Amino acid sequence: NIFGLLKLGARVTLVGPSTLVPREFEKLGVEVSHEIDDVLPSVDVVNLLRIQHERQRREYFPGLSEYIRLFGLTKQRAKLLKSDCLIMHPGPINRGVEIDSEVADGLQSVILEQVTNGLAVRMAVLYLCGGIAT
Repeated sequence: NIFGLLKLGARVTLVGPSTLVPREFEKLGVEVSHEIDDVLPSVDVVNLLRIQHERQRREYFPGLSEYIRLFGLTKQRAKLLKSDCLIMHPGPINRGVEIDSEVADGLQSVILEQVTNGLAVRMAVLYLCGGIAT
C-alpha cells in the first residue's frame, strides 16, 4: 500500500507504537508519528490495520488497554477527523481494539466496500499476472 500510494502522489503518515512503527520507515518516503491525536485532524483517509497477536513472538506494547488508549480509533477520537475523512480497514477487525464498533459502522466508514472491492481487485491482479490472454 505504501509504495502504491506514494507512486500516486499521496502523502503517507504511519502512526503506531515505536516498536511497530520505527523511525526507519521514513526512509521509504513516509512520515512517522507516535501521536495519533496530532495526525487525525489533517488526514483525508484513515486506513487501520489489526494487531495480529497470532503472529507475534513477543509483546510490542504493554497490553491491549494501553494500545487502545494510545492508538485506538475510538468514538471520541473520531471527532477529531474532518467531516469528509474516510475510514478504511482491510479486515478482519478487532472491534474495540484498533477501532470502536460505532466508528467502524459509522457514516465515514467505507470498510465494507473496501473488503468487497478488495476481493475483486485481488482476483483481477491474479488474472493479469497469470498471463491469460483475453
